[in-house]
Amino acid sequence: MDSQKTWFITGASKGLGLSLVKQLLNAGQNVAATTRNINELTKSVDSPGATFLPLSVDLTNEESVADALKETSARFGSIDVVINNAGYGIGGSIEELTDEETRLSFDVNVFATLNVIRKALPYLRKQKSGHIINISSIAGIAPGTGWSVYAAAKYAVIGLSEVLADDVKSFGVKVTVVAPGAFRTSFLTPDSLVMTSNPIQEYQAVRDSHSRYLNMDGNQAGDPEKAAAAMIQIVAEENPPLYLLLGKDAYERAFKKMEVLTSEYEKWENLTKSTGFDD
Repeated sequence: MDSQKTWFITGASKGLGLSLVKQLLNAGQNVAATTRNINELTKSVDSPGATFLPLSVDLTNEESVADALKETSARFGSIDVVINNAGYGIGGSIEELTDEETRLSFDVNVFATLNVIRKALPYLRKQKSGHIINISSIAGIAPGTGWSVYAAAKYAVIGLSEVLADDVKSFGVKVTVVAPGAFRTSFLTPDSLVMTSNPIQEYQAVRDSHSRYLNMDGNQAGDPEKAAAAMIQIVAEENPPLYLLLGKDAYERAFKKMEVLTSEYEKWENLTKSTGFDD
């Protein structure tokens, strides 16, 4: 990497977030890393040095987020890359998940991301530069049976990123939304995945889908170290992608979804176009 940047990374104590932290510190970058468990994070980082700033942050609280970004700016003098990585999975049909469970999922997976963006943008606008990377999921493009609420949250991250990119382009701020497939992290463990506590017998297809995913734990094809390296690489690009798929499975699922959309749109073309006023 040509120059030292300051990276602000959420959800940094495990998985992809931790891989990013370690690789960036090894590359001599400044890293502010947020977590709910600061002891777990600091124990996972060897010889962190002055370029590492671990932060205990409640991402669902705007004031906590604002304080973390202020401390980062004061420590390193700039905020160059913001990676919204924090989030968790939630499994169950809509009927099986409570309103409280659903809202909490959106608080962490969507509204926390919005909080970070909202509080980071004043720094990025002022310096006329920066890169915001929001981690969505292939589930936000091509969701699977039994993951409706998770898919909805990740769809939201894609949608907000698309418009954000246009909104901040004139400030010299770049945006990328990343949609990973299955990577060999702790995502499929209870640490990162909540399953419905109210399974309904009739939803057998949902149970079967959950079993298939849970049986993948530890055998996912994706290497989180390579995923982290890919994300670091795009920051160095003059024209980074707005959309970045990570993993062969993500690539295949995304293109299959495109085929489905094209087929559906074309099938109903006449009805779609029939709804305007007659000339």
